[in-house]
Amino acid sequence: MSQSIIAKRYADALFQLGKEKAKLEQFESELVTLRDVFRGNKEIISFLNHPRFSMGQKKKFVSDSFQSFSAEIVNTLKLLVERHREEIIVDMIGFYIEMMNDAKGIADADVYSVRELSEAEKQRISETFAPKVGKQSLNLTNIVDPSILGGLRLRVGNRIFDGSVSGKLRRIERKLVSANNR
Repeated sequence: MSQSIIAKRYADALFQLGKEKAKLEQFESELVTLRDVFRGNKEIISFLNHPRFSMGQKKKFVSDSFQSFSAEIVNTLKLLVERHREEIIVDMIGFYIEMMNDAKGIADADVYSVRELSEAEKQRISETFAPKVGKQSLNLTNIVDPSILGGLRLRVGNRIFDGSVSGKLRRIERKLVSANNR
């Protein structure tokens, strides 16, 4: 079974548990912090994978390091360590956040522009395009890309909205080439 499928199952179980205990938001904020910790400190995964340390030492490390977190999150981490699934922790957190965003009607999107966009511009883009993809808002990541020449290119999941100058030029080129081939 792929790591991705396993990570998704753990995220789903944690999401259901959060729903039952009305702790979805709390879990999300704890998991975001946890993701930052694991991304910023690769030695944690190395330690948790290391065969020289006993399972008891690893679980104690998890309990001590994350004692301010809810018992459900700590127990999930211990379970992942026990089952030698440390590598999927960051992926599992990503899937959980995705589920939360879906529940809130939020989608992640990349917006490509020739310059950094202001918060007001990002807000207008979110308000304009969120209804087009069936969401209430978009969580935008601005990527500066001078090759688009002007305008914007927006990617939401597998949908792309291309209003860039370079995109328009490519479309004109295709029309001209197809007209000449007739």
